[in-house]
Amino acid sequence: MSEPEMAAEATGQIVQTSLDIKSLFPTPLVVVSLHGAASINEDLTARILARSKTHPSVTKSNLGGWQSDTDFQSWSGPYGVAILQAAQQLANLTTAVSEPTGLKRTEVPWKLNAWANLNGAGNANEMHTHAGAFWSGAYYVDAGDPDSGGEFELLDPRGVTPIMYAPQLKIAINGCLAAGLSEYVVPQSGQLFLFPSWLFHGVRPYRGTRPRLSVAFNLCV
Repeated sequence: MSEPEMAAEATGQIVQTSLDIKSLFPTPLVVVSLHGAASINEDLTARILARSKTHPSVTKSNLGGWQSDTDFQSWSGPYGVAILQAAQQLANLTTAVSEPTGLKRTEVPWKLNAWANLNGAGNANEMHTHAGAFWSGAYYVDAGDPDSGGEFELLDPRGVTPIMYAPQLKIAINGCLAAGLSEYVVPQSGQLFLFPSWLFHGVRPYRGTRPRLSVAFNLCV
């Protein structure tokens, strides 16, 4: 037996076929569909469209379109309050408080601010984070026309570091193929997104003709 053949045989004996792969430093994107979304969306669509006609847009990360001030709770009615309560419940399910005895599940007294967005053809949101918050998220009242762009884009928090040396090589493990790149999610009406506020995110240009309506929020302590 040649040395290469002996090495191959020895390697087969040493490396087990069942690999124990741990996902270290994961970054969550929590997605949930809300019950009763049809009624919620019908009511909020009317409120957001009416508000956009009487109040000028705030300009922050939005590239075109209309964005309300962070006073959504004051004019969004009971359904607006309901989706923000759902956001807080989702945050409590995915948050624990670190104490000397270990992690403790509890209801965090979140401080919340929220705003509405209306995007038309060509509108987008540039990459940004939400300083001063722990969780951020969005609820899609109307995701707009299907297959019309407007994907929710999340940037690898490590930046381009994973692809600087050998961009042709990919880590062939579930969840690792986009290392150094962006992940894209196509929103659906009635979906609620939750993600860490420090995560760079944006919205690709929307090309649809039906307005896209959403509510964005921050949860702070």
